[in-house]
Amino acid sequence: MPASPVLRAALTAATTDQIIYDLSGIDESHARLRNDLPGVAVRFAIKACPVDDVLATLARGGAGFDAASPNEIAQALRTGVPARLIHYGNTVKSDMDIAAAHRLGIRDFATDSTADVRAVAAYAPGSRVFCRLATTGAGALWGLTGKMGCSVPDAVTVLETARACGLTPSGLSLHVGSQQMSPAAWRAAFADLAEAQTLLQRRGIHLGHVNLGGGLPALGYRDRRGRPLRAPLDRILAEIRDGVGRLRQEAGGVLGVVLEPGRHLVADHGAIRAHVVRLTARRPRDHGRAAHWLYLSCGKFNGLYEMDQIQYPLAFPAHPAGPTVPAVIAGPTCDSDDAYAASHPMPVPAALTSGDPVWILAAGAYAVSYLTRGFNGFDPLPHRSVRDGLPAEAACR
Repeated sequence: MPASPVLRAALTAATTDQIIYDLSGIDESHARLRNDLPGVAVRFAIKACPVDDVLATLARGGAGFDAASPNEIAQALRTGVPARLIHYGNTVKSDMDIAAAHRLGIRDFATDSTADVRAVAAYAPGSRVFCRLATTGAGALWGLTGKMGCSVPDAVTVLETARACGLTPSGLSLHVGSQQMSPAAWRAAFADLAEAQTLLQRRGIHLGHVNLGGGLPALGYRDRRGRPLRAPLDRILAEIRDGVGRLRQEAGGVLGVVLEPGRHLVADHGAIRAHVVRLTARRPRDHGRAAHWLYLSCGKFNGLYEMDQIQYPLAFPAHPAGPTVPAVIAGPTCDSDDAYAASHPMPVPAALTSGDPVWILAAGAYAVSYLTRGFNGFDPLPHRSVRDGLPAEAACR
């Protein structure tokens, strides 16, 4: 997915390394999603892009927030959204953090164990809990399995325990895996939700909502071989609409539905202005033919943490045409993990020299979240936001 005119103009004007977010593009993605999934509430996953301007933009568009800690809750509240539009979506919570969230006004807590339920009852009495179901993560680039979520029978036990402890057993949730590429994963998820919903109804627990988590894909990534990732978004959205309709029918038409998009709303509307450190030819130790390596000022530890699974599209504005050479792309640090897969080099301009600008596209998700404080002495990238109709300087934060 090419950069929008707004983002391209900001990248062109930038003279130093930085992360840039197109707020108008994020606004449009949010509005499009709400139109595609009518009746589904959006709770943006803050971890994907904890940038105040981005959160404020989404809040103005009607979104709430999925927060994973008291600090994220506080950041969400600073946008002006009411606490009822924020839920504590992390099933891993200390007693102290549960109490802190309760003091901030949070009354909706994710859970997946009876131990956590009892802690919520003790430190956030009278709250609502929703139980996270485990999924296989099949079809996702990041499956997110193992750490969180429980089986359907265990979810019934968890929510029965919540009721016995004086909490409201309000819902079910799940997460199909981040950058989920398979519509079948959503079909399987809705089957689990339907099974749990039926078992709970038999025990007199009638859910107020289901939380479908995140997983909606971004569209601008490339795979580790440099090929565009083809995410069947229309088919995924159709599966979600069908699944929601079936759950609501089973619930008698009264069932709230929440979605927690993260990268889907922001990835394609953020880009990094970086620069070339060096393009060089190196002869491998096995004495094979020389291979080019392109070292950039930005890598795994300052914005591109997810480079193990994806390639971000690159643009070289100083060299729009001319001969190319295949090169392994790597960051500036002395860590060997700070590189794309060496077995799949990318074509880059042969004329690149140190200092030439490089645009790293589709980098709006997790770039700020995963910045180190200065690994190897390389400073974290600053970030700013731009909006359609405003010069970059006026939108700067």
